[in-house]
Amino acid sequence: MKQILWAVLCLGGMLVLPSLSVIAPQELMPLPVHKGALLVASPSLEDPNFTQTVLLIVEHGPRGTIGLILNRPTNVLLAEVLQDLPTLKQTNHRLFGGGPVERTQLVLLFRLRQIVPDARHIANGIYVGTPTVLERVIAGIKPDEAFRAFAGFAAWAPGQLEYEMRQGSWGVLSSSTFDIFDKDPETFWSDGIGVLQAPRTISHE
Repeated sequence: MKQILWAVLCLGGMLVLPSLSVIAPQELMPLPVHKGALLVASPSLEDPNFTQTVLLIVEHGPRGTIGLILNRPTNVLLAEVLQDLPTLKQTNHRLFGGGPVERTQLVLLFRLRQIVPDARHIANGIYVGTPTVLERVIAGIKPDEAFRAFAGFAAWAPGQLEYEMRQGSWGVLSSSTFDIFDKDPETFWSDGIGVLQAPRTISHE
């Protein structure tokens, strides 16, 4: 079984936002980066690693930031990667490209009704877990439970992501904005940009 990435994770007025090719930080007034937030790439971001991506922040703190790209499915079946999990046989779950760092590492993301051993809570019922959790979930999956597997992850040094946000490269949304497990990867990014550039009410309190 491929090595699982686990240790690294233990680390009042109306403002009308125009449709710009850059997410202007002074106009967007985004949410601060935090664990569980959704990170949406600006239309102007040309780095091929992150062009038109939406990421879930799974860790953010003094040691830096870790995220998973949510909208880059691959053609690889998860059953081919975790061949020693018989519960995956005859399933069509696909592996997602989680980011440019450690692409041979596997990260498992879950939506669970309640916390279970070997799972780390991220936000709003979203957890990072181990293959043991995956086996339990598949064996008795509930209608409102789900999972995804990612090869690799994205990482920023302390302060690096905040700097990129000040340059207008990213916008931030709450993880509750979309159901990340059911959202169509093809429209995830464009829908995220639509939310960021829509008129909104911002509290000045």
